[in-house]
Amino acid sequence: MIAINQLKMEIRFGENGAVQLGEAVLRKKAAKVLGIKETQIRKLSILKHSIDARKKPKLFHVYTLGVCLDERAQEEQAVKRCRNANVSLYAPKPYIFPQSGQEVMAERPVIIGMGPAGLFCGYMLAKHGYRPILLERGADVETRTRAVAEFWNGGRLDLDSNVQFGEGGAGTFSDGKLNTLVKDKDGRNREVLRIFVECGAPQEILYESKPHIGTDILRRVLANMRAFLLENDASVRFGAKVTGLEIENGALSGVIINDADVIKTKNAVLAIGHSARDTFAYLENIGVSMEAKAFAVGMRVEHLQSLINERMYGAEHGAKLPAAPYKLTTQTKSGRGVYSFCMCPGGYVVNASSEEGRLAINGMSYSDRGSQNANSAIIVQVTPADYEGSGALSGVEFQRRLEERAYALGNGSIPVQYFGDYVKNEPSVGREGRLVPCTKGKYTFTNLRGLLPASCEEAFLEGMAQFDQVICGYAGADTVLAGIESRTSSPVRIHRDSDLQSPSVQGLYPCGEGAGYAGGITSAAMDGILVAERIAKRYRAFG
Repeated sequence: MIAINQLKMEIRFGENGAVQLGEAVLRKKAAKVLGIKETQIRKLSILKHSIDARKKPKLFHVYTLGVCLDERAQEEQAVKRCRNANVSLYAPKPYIFPQSGQEVMAERPVIIGMGPAGLFCGYMLAKHGYRPILLERGADVETRTRAVAEFWNGGRLDLDSNVQFGEGGAGTFSDGKLNTLVKDKDGRNREVLRIFVECGAPQEILYESKPHIGTDILRRVLANMRAFLLENDASVRFGAKVTGLEIENGALSGVIINDADVIKTKNAVLAIGHSARDTFAYLENIGVSMEAKAFAVGMRVEHLQSLINERMYGAEHGAKLPAAPYKLTTQTKSGRGVYSFCMCPGGYVVNASSEEGRLAINGMSYSDRGSQNANSAIIVQVTPADYEGSGALSGVEFQRRLEERAYALGNGSIPVQYFGDYVKNEPSVGREGRLVPCTKGKYTFTNLRGLLPASCEEAFLEGMAQFDQVICGYAGADTVLAGIESRTSSPVRIHRDSDLQSPSVQGLYPCGEGAGYAGGITSAAMDGILVAERIAKRYRAFG
């Protein structure tokens, strides 16, 4: 295959928006770059696509194209003749699951949690004959979706099946972003995207620079992944909360479900997610090695999506392109990092609580990103020095204090405030002529000053002022703030050794975001695959 990198084509606009570029146009452009006839191209594929808006009002598609000719020798000659630094021979590296080890697996492996880490670990083990048992404290995605909708409409909070817990994990009710900064020399990232497409996600996620699928499509993908698991001799149990471990001579011998049932196993993957606070407490109580880790807290910030589009794409074409994302980062005078997180174009701020009397929020988009507002968390880095404690769970308690304040401010609803009032330290009332919050779950206007610790509040204000220099109007008076964004990542790291097992309990594999080894859907899924590989390298598959 020949790779043509940095292939720029100006975006043209018609009455209905940007003119779509079909394969015929790309094929003609590729043939021109290579100096060959279009008929010589046997196959053309898009390897990567992005939009370059640095020269507004002119906007450009930027492609990396894969071009296959009939023979490798022809490709070599074309590249040599072309003499273009952006043209090279390319050989995609396929993902390869390791060969099975030799040790006999007497009992089936158990996977605790069905977020991205647990699901992809289970998927790979099931595919290769290990017959995993997947346990999830929450409900299947269909039942869970109904329960969450009822909660958002004023119903009861289900403590075990909510925005944080249930099939798919916390990422189920998010924008479904699939980009990651994790280095991927072994092809796990590509394999995650391939599996998503195999299970119903759009093909475009394989090449878009910022892939996303939206919460609605993600739910369908999850149901298809479950079907695959069941077809490949995995077992899936919902409402199955792991409440204990059986340990003999420092090694795992079983897991206890709902304080009653016991599944005998010598291998369990601990993919519990970043909000399994009761499980963290249990693990600390039995002496599993862990520590408090840094994470970040802050507010959701809402703007009109039309404003963001105009700032990203320019006034001339801003309304003619899909909802634009953005990424912002800075460092304050005090040294704290402030940055955007989980930016949701055309999205909603959602009540993501999982404990009574405590309120946390997140951002979510559907696949069409059709809400009138864009939202993003603007978060401030915090470290164990900020937690007012020294134990492994001091970060959890720090989160809880913030969430209790947020719950009190909103009396159980999402507390919101206009940024201009936040600066003046005055409560917001009414919304006549001002930006209307787009939320899932009730909201109420209040004064959010004092919700963040003083040093974080100072950093947040400084960060917002700096971001206003990048995106004009970002810190406008009518910008909407909502709090509290406290579940950005796990406040705990559960230690694991070079074999990815807990040094305290052999056979227990801490995994994914909850264990402190990932930071989003894709990186958690990649970590799940990594753990599956490690188990497979040791044990023979069943049958």
